[in-house]
Order: sequence, then structure tokens, then C-alpha cells
Amino acid sequence: MPKKSVREMGKLERKHHSLESKTFRSTIMGAFVLGLAALIIGMGIYTYTLIHQYITEAFNLSKSAAAIMKEYVEVIPLAEEVMADYHAMTEEEREQMQSDEYRERFSFYTMRKDYHMIHKVLDDFANAVDIDDIYLAMYDRDTNALVYMVDQDTDPETCVYPVEWDSVSKEEVNKFLDWDGEGEVYSIENTKDYGWLCTSGVPIRNANGKIVAFVLSDISLSNVATGMSGFFWSYFICMIILVNIVAIIMARHMKKKLATPINQVAQAAENYVKDRRSGDKDSEHFSKLDIHTGDEIENLSLVMADMERDLKDYEENLTKVTAEKQRISTELSLATRIQAAMLPSIYPAFPERSEFDIYASMDPAKEVGGDFYDFFLIDDDHLCLVIADVSGKGVPAALFMMASRIIIASNAKLGKSPAQILTDTNTAICSNNKEQMFVTVWLGILELSTGKLTAANAGHEFPALMQAGGKFELFKDKHGFVIGGMEGMRYKEYEIMMQPGAKIFLYTDGVPEATNADSELFGTERMIEALNTDTAATPAQVLQNVRKSVDAFVLDAEQFDDLTMLCVVYRGSDNTQNDQKA
Repeated sequence: MPKKSVREMGKLERKHHSLESKTFRSTIMGAFVLGLAALIIGMGIYTYTLIHQYITEAFNLSKSAAAIMKEYVEVIPLAEEVMADYHAMTEEEREQMQSDEYRERFSFYTMRKDYHMIHKVLDDFANAVDIDDIYLAMYDRDTNALVYMVDQDTDPETCVYPVEWDSVSKEEVNKFLDWDGEGEVYSIENTKDYGWLCTSGVPIRNANGKIVAFVLSDISLSNVATGMSGFFWSYFICMIILVNIVAIIMARHMKKKLATPINQVAQAAENYVKDRRSGDKDSEHFSKLDIHTGDEIENLSLVMADMERDLKDYEENLTKVTAEKQRISTELSLATRIQAAMLPSIYPAFPERSEFDIYASMDPAKEVGGDFYDFFLIDDDHLCLVIADVSGKGVPAALFMMASRIIIASNAKLGKSPAQILTDTNTAICSNNKEQMFVTVWLGILELSTGKLTAANAGHEFPALMQAGGKFELFKDKHGFVIGGMEGMRYKEYEIMMQPGAKIFLYTDGVPEATNADSELFGTERMIEALNTDTAATPAQVLQNVRKSVDAFVLDAEQFDDLTMLCVVYRGSDNTQNDQKA
């Protein structure tokens, strides 16, 4: 891909990166790869066929020569005597094979009549067929050697004499000696002196059926390489010419059917943008395109024409939509401020009271939330504590939250017990709850003169309690049913004696259910651990420690639920402090 944009390119650069040029290059590349694959497959078939032809020719030649010799020449005596002499020699004597003494030792074989008759048969076959060599020899399994008996070749430099031998692979020895007579037996090897040779032959057996010799034919595979070279260059030149012709035709076709129509659409789009920027909103560009390719390009031009008409309608409504969105945003911002103003937010909340200290916070997941907290003095000796979580999110939850808070506060200020406050609140909400919403509530009344905390729980989270000198632990109180969930519910209350220095931490499920990017929950165990990082902390510091721990766990993950916390420390009245000293 080019580093420059199309607008930054010059004329030559645009032409180089155009669809026409890319089509031309892609066609050449594709055709070349396809042609190369065809060439490889073709050469493989050609090579296989030619080699197989040579193998068949060599095998048939050896088979015919063996049949003639079996009919007219005594081969077995000569073959057995040569192999007997070969086996009678030591390894040191065999290593002297190229010496004059070695040849002189076994030269008497060349004087024998049967030798000359075998040589004449082999020579006649060699002159009648185009092969490199035909000879009589025997494979020796013990030494992995090919022992020569009669060679058709008469050139002193290349011919071999009786009892001379060549080292061959064990695979070739086993292939020939273990041949079952089916098909053609052959071996192709890269020899040091002759290059790639194909050796094929048939065995000659004695009266007992034992193999005593092979009539072997050698055909050089250099002709295969020569033929392959000629075939390759002829095919390659034809492929280059054909690829260029196809590429030129394809490039012109793609320019007519693809590049030119796309450029027309691009030019129309550019003109459209210019007119919009200049304030001309009535001119039409895409509707004037005359593209009839019958494919996706034509469909694109029609879609762009429809888009041009739709944009006119859209722009007319855009201002209205934007104004409405701004109005909603303003109202949500106002609702956020109203909700925040409804909750106690000035600290210290009761600067004239020394018996306790309190701090609370609420962070909604959306502009407004469904959580709420509240605390107020019912009378001079009783502090009411409330924390609640409304079902749902957003504006509906915020409205339900405000109604619930007012009802709870009204009942509490009448001097009722926590259980009765929740019971009467549930009755009031259930009487007109068409949307089937509900709220979980923990409510407690702290008697400041004694430290007795009377509380009731309507399906809310367990509070965390720390007695003086101890650590925070979950206080697993008994839950009643949620407020608004069912008519006629009755709630039970319980008492906690808070010694001077005791603290209670209240929260909504947004704390333990805070979730990180791996969908792992923060949990109450981490919350308790955060609470106990500093047991001497003030209520404000307690909330800061928990929020800091939550933020470190969640990191950049989105906040899905309101996060509300409240903490109270009971310092005790003068009477309770004197009683404790006594």
C-alpha cells in the first residue's frame, strides 16, 4: 500500500497505483504462478514417462538377450566359475582389481569359447538398440558388489573384465536378488563415472532354480535432462508471450468495466463535497452518473444517488435532532445535580456532635443512579442510617429512588422501629407499583448515648462491622424480602452493641460486583482486605481505601453498576466513655 494518500500523489504515482496497473501486475503474477505450476507438473509427467520408457527398453533388451543366451550359449559354467574365483579371493586381493596383475590373473576367461559367444550375443544387441552398455554380471549379497563376467564394451578404457567388480548399494543388491518376476526390476543411481544411470536386467538360473548371473543393461539418463531442458525453454517462452497478451487484454477490460466507473463515482463524490462546503445543497452529482456495467459498480452508483437524496432529508432533521439531544443532555445534567443535592454531601455532617463521625459517597454508573444513602438525627439521641439499591439503572431507577428515600425518611422521623419503618415503606410502595420495581434497604438506628444499634435488612448486602481494637468482618444478619417485591411483608430487626471506636461499613452490590476486563468480580474478600488496610482510618479514609482498591482491580473496565458506600465510627458519649474507664 502507498504511504501517501491518493490526493498527495502525482499523475505517474496515481497511474502506478491505479486499478488498471494493479490488474495488469496481478494478471501477470497469477498467470506466471499458474504457468509455473503447469510447467512443474508437465515436466514431472514428461520425466516420468521418458524414464519409464527407458526402463522398459532396457528391461526388454536384457530379457531378449537372456532368452537368446539360454537357448544357444552355455552361460552357467562361466558364471559359476567367475563367482567361485571371486569368493576365493581375500579382501586384500580384491582391492588390487585395477592392477595389471589382477587382469592378467583372470585373462584366461577371455580366451574361452563360451565367453566369445556370450560377448557376440551382447554385442549384436548393443548395436541393434540405442543403449550405453549391456553385460553379464552377478550381485554378491555378502560383499554388496556387482561382479562382472562378460562386458559388450571393447574400449580398453571403459570395459570391464571377468572377476572385476563394483561396489553397489545394499538396496540394489536386494532388489535384484529378491525380484519375484513381476513387473520390471531396475535401479536408478547417480554414479561417479557415468552420472545418472538406469540399470535393468533379468536373472539367469541354473537347473536348481538358483540365480547365477544377470543380463544387465545400462541407459544414461542424460538424454532425459537434455529433453527436459528443451521442453522447459520452449514452454517458458510461450508462457511469457501468452501471459503478457492475457494481462494486456485483462487490464483494458478492467479499466473499462471497473476503473473508469469507479473513478466517475469518486469524482462525483469529490464534487459533492466541494458543493457542500461552499453551501450549495441543491446540486445533484450521483444522479447524473451514466454507469451501466450491470454489476456491483452500477449498483454502487444507484445507492450513492439514493444516499445523496437521503442526505438532504437527513440534514433537514439533523438540527432538530441535535437540539433535542442537547435538551436531553441538559435535563440529565440537571437531574444529576438534583439527585446529588438530595443526598447528604456536606462534611463533617454533624460538626457539633462528638459521639460519632460519618462519611458517605455515591458514584452512579450513568448520569443518574438508583443507589442512595441517607443519615439524619431522629432526635437528639438517635441517628438513622440508610443505604439502598433500586432495581434497574438510569432515570426510572432515580425516580423510584427519590420516592423510596422520602417514604423511608418520613416513617423514620415518626419514631418507628427499623422493622416497622421497612414494613410501612413496603406497604406504601406496593400500593402503587405498576412497574414492578423494588429496592433493597439496610436501615439502622444508633442510640448515641449507649451505642446500641438496632437494624433491619430488606434483601441488602451484609454490613461490615469492626468493634473497637478489632478488624472489619462481615456481619451476616438475617435478610427480609426486598421492599416493593410483595405486599404484607413483615421485617425483623436485631441489635448490635457498638463500643466506642467501633465502625460499621455499609455498601451496595456495586462494590463486590465491580468487574475487571477478565469478567472477574472484586468480591467481599477483597473488600474486607481493603477495609483492614488501616483500621485506624477515619470514615472518609475508609471509603478512599476501598475505592482505591476497586479502581486498582477494575483498571480501565467500564463501571456497570452504581457504587455507593457509607461508614460510621461510634466514639461514644461522655457516659459510655466513663463507664468504659470504670
